Parts: sequence; C-alpha cells; structure tokens
Amino acid sequence: MNSIIQLFAENLLPILIVAGIGFSLQRLLKINPRPISQIIFNAFTPSLIFTLLLNTEIQAANMGRMALLSILTTFSVGTLAWLLGKALRLPGNILSALILTVIGMNAGNFGLSLNYFAFGEEALAWASIYFVTNSLLINSVGVYVATIGKMSPSRALLGLLKVPAVYTIPLAFIVRGLQIELPLAIWRPIELMSSAAIPCMLLILGMQIGNSGLPKRPGLLGITTFLRLIISPGIAFVFANILNLSGAAFQAGILESAVPTAVITSIISLEFDTEPSFVTSAILVTTLLSPITLTPLLAILGA
Repeated sequence: MNSIIQLFAENLLPILIVAGIGFSLQRLLKINPRPISQIIFNAFTPSLIFTLLLNTEIQAANMGRMALLSILTTFSVGTLAWLLGKALRLPGNILSALILTVIGMNAGNFGLSLNYFAFGEEALAWASIYFVTNSLLINSVGVYVATIGKMSPSRALLGLLKVPAVYTIPLAFIVRGLQIELPLAIWRPIELMSSAAIPCMLLILGMQIGNSGLPKRPGLLGITTFLRLIISPGIAFVFANILNLSGAAFQAGILESAVPTAVITSIISLEFDTEPSFVTSAILVTTLLSPITLTPLLAILGA
C-alpha cells in the first residue's frame, strides 16, 4: 500500500497540483485559456518535439513502431466506441462525440509529464512520438468524426496543415540526417520554449477543467471512462507485444494509451457543435478518475 501511495505522490500528484494551480487561476482571474493554448500548440509543443527528436538515440525504424502502436490503439478503441454507440442506437451527433472522447488521448498535457516523472527522459522521447501521432490523428480523423454530415472529408483533412508537428518532425529528421549543428542563437530559444512546454500544458489543463460545468449524460460518460482508461491500455498492451516494444518504449506506449480524454477534443467539439457539453464533461471526469487507474498501472509497469 505504501508503494502505491508513493507512486501516486511522486508521479501523479505533481501533475494534479500544477493543474490545480491552473484551475485556481482560471476561477480567480477568469483567464481565457484559448490564447494560451494556441501558444503552447504552435510554439512550445513543436519546440519540445524538435528537441526530443534531435537529442534522442531512437532510430527511425523504432519510431515507426511507436507511431504504429498509437495508430492501432486509436483506431481499435474508436471502433469499439462506434460499435457500442450503434448497439445503443445513439444519434449521430452523440455517437460522434463518444468516439471523439475515446480516441482523443491527453498524451501531451498529461502523458508527456507523467512519462517524464515516472520513467525519465528516454520514456519522454518515446512518449513524444506517440503524442505526435495521436495529435495528427485527432486533427484529421478526429475532425472528420466531429464533422460527419457537416463537412467534406477532404476539407476535414486540411486540418492537418494547421498542425505544427507536421512540419516539425521532418525538419528534425533533416537536421539529424545531415548532422547540422544549429547556431546557439537558434538552438537556445528552441530549448527555452521546449522547457516551458510541460508546465504550461499542465496549467492549461487545469484552466480547461475550470471551464467545465457539471457532468452531462452520466451513463455515456461511464462508457467513455471505461474505454479510455481501462480498455485502451489493454489494447495497447496487446499491440506493444506484437510490435516487440520493450523497456522504456513499452512503458511509454502503454502509459500514453491510458491517459484521460484530451483537451483538444473540447476545442474540436465547440468548433463543429458536436455535443461540446458532453465532451467537456468527459475531459473532467476521466481526468479526475485517472489516478485510480494510472497509479496501479505505474506499479505494473515498474515505475
């Protein structure tokens, strides 16, 4: 029992404390989190990914296996959500919201921080690959799911062009492949923004939760929570073994698959009017309940 409490205190509690500060700031100062979120998305996160990809010893082939784990897990859990929604005869808009909350993993704000605290920089590098892949899926497939019947697939896929990681990843590979040594005047600003990414992600997570109202559709929230926090890491466990991931890669992949619903899903749902109140409730509930599932998972993974 003491080891479980220690795992929670050392790995999850710091995340909740920083998010709690963001929550308090939003409630006290009525801060609009959207502009801050845009800064993180367009400046801090790309800088973090760029520095991680440049500094990591992970080979490109192994990066591909982690990306494939993210794709397989996302599509599998999304398919399960679709099947359950069809079985329950959910209306189209609510079905889209359910799928969105299940495939949208908070692999950035929450997952990167948790992997760093629990398993260190190597796991953080692996987790960043999972995060980038899921981010690309959410900004393409996720947007398509949210816009079914409202927008053409081609227009939905144009959302990819607005994801900075689309440009950051190949740029990092070019710099690595050509062994380009960046001038300090360029490298240091990137490092500075990279170091700001994780704490700012956690603050914005708390601010977004501060904007949440009372949970909506408790029965459907139960399905979302079960699929997001329990079934998703179970699926990832199977695929991680099939893909022969081990060590920090295995730990990071499973942990990224077990995180709560991503904040970006609320932005997408608001943009396309896809049951935003339910999506926001899913973010709140899965975030608050995640320590119950993540703490024993950390123990299983050897944190």
